[in-house]
Amino acid sequence: MFLNEEQRRLAGEIAERLTARGETVAVAEATAGGLVSAALLSVAGASRYYRGGAVVYTLDSRTALAGVAAEQYANYQGTTPEMLATLAESMRQRLDATWCIAESGQAGPTGGRFGHSPGHARISVAGPVTHTKEIETGLADREANMVEFATRALALLDDAIGEAGG
Repeated sequence: MFLNEEQRRLAGEIAERLTARGETVAVAEATAGGLVSAALLSVAGASRYYRGGAVVYTLDSRTALAGVAAEQYANYQGTTPEMLATLAESMRQRLDATWCIAESGQAGPTGGRFGHSPGHARISVAGPVTHTKEIETGLADREANMVEFATRALALLDDAIGEAGG
């Protein structure tokens, strides 16, 4: 299997909650490289709740695919929590979804060009409940960080859905 046990559990719980409530989710992921979408799509019946997603690894893709205004990235010095929240909300609106989970970070093995160490990421949920969270894995392993970023993104989405009443 390509998902770990925690990812399978989280994806199943998210799918169950969204389906029961008639809600939908979109994904705007960068460093996780599609793993968040893959987890959500691994649950049978995903077409009932998954609106779509994109790997928005570059600033150009964030404007073209998620619809974020290019001005948002003028004098870019790294993705701020506010930028990530805007990305999540923009993708949520673009795909007419109840929720959107967005993520961006430094997978490694080296740090980012703006000073963040490998294993640093930000995750944002937009929807009835909004949250943005910064994480540090302490890992320099690129693949391990990608998996951890995806797991933590799913967990934040699951928590937000639960907080919204389900």
